[in-house]
Amino acid sequence: MSAVIDHFQAQLPAENEATSAPAPTIHLMRPEDADRWDAFVARCPQATFFHRAGWQSVIERAFGRKTWFYYAELNGEIQGVLPLAQIKSRLFGHSLASLPFCVYGGVAAVSDSAAEVLDLAAQKLAAELQVGHLEYRNMTPRHADWHTKSLYVTFRKEILPGEEENMLAIPKKQRAMVRKGIKAGLHSEIDDHVERFFAAYSASVHRLGTPVFSRKFFRLLKETFADDCEVMSITRDGRVVSSVMSFYFRDEVLPYYGGGTSEAREVAGNDFMYWELMRRACEKGCKVFDFGRSKCGTGSFDFKKNWGFAPQPLHYEYQLHQSKAVPDTNPLNPKYRLFIKLWQRLPLPVANALGPHIVKNLG
Repeated sequence: MSAVIDHFQAQLPAENEATSAPAPTIHLMRPEDADRWDAFVARCPQATFFHRAGWQSVIERAFGRKTWFYYAELNGEIQGVLPLAQIKSRLFGHSLASLPFCVYGGVAAVSDSAAEVLDLAAQKLAAELQVGHLEYRNMTPRHADWHTKSLYVTFRKEILPGEEENMLAIPKKQRAMVRKGIKAGLHSEIDDHVERFFAAYSASVHRLGTPVFSRKFFRLLKETFADDCEVMSITRDGRVVSSVMSFYFRDEVLPYYGGGTSEAREVAGNDFMYWELMRRACEKGCKVFDFGRSKCGTGSFDFKKNWGFAPQPLHYEYQLHQSKAVPDTNPLNPKYRLFIKLWQRLPLPVANALGPHIVKNLG
């Protein structure tokens, strides 16, 4: 890809015409750049956990996907980053996105000039690869002239300083579900491994008719992000009822993957689980609980609203290249209904074996 960057750099002006300031230069992240990449991400207000350098190795090793982690540099300092990965599938199309398998992405920069050169680099790469579309998973809008999709929202809310304050901030009906879990004798435990989590999570997504990610993916997440990737399991009399994998970033906690066994519904296992995560995050000094992305009109959307969280739109943007329309590869698409019903009937071990070969093409 050095030839692509050389070609791109040759087309950039040596200076910003309006200010006569030198223009940032574009580079691909190398292993030795990872620490300063992450240092930039930690201080850049636009950056998220999904901009961290570790996602490059996770996506390449777990899914075999090609990545381009661009950064813009000026006077030896990183001014912006843009992680990209390619999905190429006969079933689900050909795309370049920031970032597949993540809910947030796009350009994160501290200057307009850095954002501009990163944006231009991504568009040129998309054209060279002849992808169907280029996708940015923005939290805020960037391109008024690109196609958009209003399918997704996120739920974020302040974590209050005290445990009782947080409990009372939960709406009454949902608070009763949390107390039901407490009365059922549920306990939370932090796991050093992903095995109990995978058992609960895979059973849960199978009931929904959704293909599961591989154990390898979750192991790589835990290995790559270490203490910033936490697995918490909820038990009752020694049995795992539910489990959640959460990410910590700056002063935020993000429960990203979670699920429960069939017993979870009986004892409010998931309700207790998210309360326990909030309580523990409060003890750690976290200020924001990011309940993550949901599709409008789903049970997940309603569940998060019941906690008193207000939906905030996500601004996913698409620049069409070879495609004629924005892709629609989500489970709400009517053409996937039969597939979902068939998947729910598969034995769980079969679904767990086949699932990773499907989801690696979805992103």
